[in-house]
Amino acid sequence: MDQRGEQEEVTGMVCQEDDLKDGQMKEVTVEDKKVLLVRTQGQYSAVGSQCSHYNAPLIKGTLVGDRVRCPFHGACFNVKTGDIEEYPGLDSLPSYKVKVEDGKVYVTINKNFLKVTKRVKEMCSMAPDIKHTILLIGGGPAALVCAETLRQNCYQGRIIMITKDNLPPFDKPKLSKAMNVDSSSILLRPSEFFQQYGIDVWTQKEVVSVNTDDKKVKLSDGTLQNYDQLLISTGCRARPLSCPGSDLKGVKLLQSYEDAKEIHNSSLGQKAVVIGSSFIGMEVASYLSDKAASVALVGSGRYPFERSLGPEIGKMSMQMLEEKNIKFYMNDRVTEIKGENGKVKAVVLKSGTVLEADVVIAGIGVIPNSDFMAGCKLEVDSRKAVIIDKFMRTNIPDVFSAGDVTSFPLAIRGDLRVNIGHWQMSQAQGRVAALNMLKKPTKFESVPFFWTVLAGKSIRYTGYGEGYTEIIFKGKVEERKFLAFYIKDDKVVAAASLMFDPAVAHVTELMAAGQILTKAQAQADDLSWLQM
Repeated sequence: MDQRGEQEEVTGMVCQEDDLKDGQMKEVTVEDKKVLLVRTQGQYSAVGSQCSHYNAPLIKGTLVGDRVRCPFHGACFNVKTGDIEEYPGLDSLPSYKVKVEDGKVYVTINKNFLKVTKRVKEMCSMAPDIKHTILLIGGGPAALVCAETLRQNCYQGRIIMITKDNLPPFDKPKLSKAMNVDSSSILLRPSEFFQQYGIDVWTQKEVVSVNTDDKKVKLSDGTLQNYDQLLISTGCRARPLSCPGSDLKGVKLLQSYEDAKEIHNSSLGQKAVVIGSSFIGMEVASYLSDKAASVALVGSGRYPFERSLGPEIGKMSMQMLEEKNIKFYMNDRVTEIKGENGKVKAVVLKSGTVLEADVVIAGIGVIPNSDFMAGCKLEVDSRKAVIIDKFMRTNIPDVFSAGDVTSFPLAIRGDLRVNIGHWQMSQAQGRVAALNMLKKPTKFESVPFFWTVLAGKSIRYTGYGEGYTEIIFKGKVEERKFLAFYIKDDKVVAAASLMFDPAVAHVTELMAAGQILTKAQAQADDLSWLQM
């Protein structure tokens, strides 16, 4: 270790110049600080070593060109600047000075930043004399990234975010995986952040109608709010049960932070029945497996996830949870929920099976929150999802939409119109909406990336597999270590994995770069094209 220049900087010799070849990364240490050292096109650069989302080690990720992609949840960072280029996560990485001298590579870090693992991109705040207002309906990831992107691009007008939730933007995917968390630990930004950058967040408020001619929205308390540009990012709500007894006390839907807390508290030592073998249903069952007295899960197909991930992975997922004492009732459905004194007592299935129940949690799909736009000429599809183009524009001027509420053209599937409820997609769409609001034409081209956690294991998924005709496996599903390629028309349209990182992250990067991955590549014994 060698001190150079000013006292507040620390410099370390981290490797020989020829230690790394182009396209290689290495985790090095400067004064106990881990740094990701990268060589691209003969040049060295150094950035923070941990993903800004959940601190995953980026050395285990995948490097393609100037981007490193996190192996866990797919966030991407530019290795030269540290800037975040794909989500999830909000912050960029710190970047450090690198110099090569006498065949040795040195990294210099300001002492004040030795403890810093991420950085907020530079943002402006509101200028009181600018009267322009951008209104964001919804307080999810799309609205938050839209607001931050506006401020990162010198928008100094008023930004108002309106959310029905009691909390400002929070990490919603956490709710089904860790239901008993402190609300402060899942906030995406502290309240001081919004004050610092002049972003108004109105919680516990609901927009009930929009007048796009007058550019006004009406809130449930009767007040009106003007806007110049509008973002609809209201997400989806959980589909309620429609069988007799679905209004009994003890029947729950998971939508809010309060719902998650309530499901946790009311399930402790009780008999829980989860209806629906969706990702939400399976994650909730997995979470409750060591907290409830018993957990039963009712699904309409043969296996969970059968349509999206295929029967092999579905069967494996089911076995993982059966080992946690979750009892499955598949190929069945609920016909009635019986109660006593207004409270749940039992769930009756079509097969005639009766399940004792103190708590019933439904995870049977979602409904886009677009009802409040009725009567304003906004174009929606048959599911009531808001139709947008690849610039996040609706059919109404100055009205944009982003996130789970949208139906949009997916670049990697030839602009096929889809509705995808992924956290990372919502964030990416929020960014694209902001840039297009500012007249910086930007197309939405992100590749879907999704993960689920069951019994402590993470399944990762990338692409869009709808309509796949075949699955090619590497590794063995029954050994719970595999990589699955989903094939349609002799092309790889999606991939899923368990214990096979960073394969899925690499497939995502190849798809993002516009590469066509063929069935022949997936079938080959040699997977060196995946650079694992």
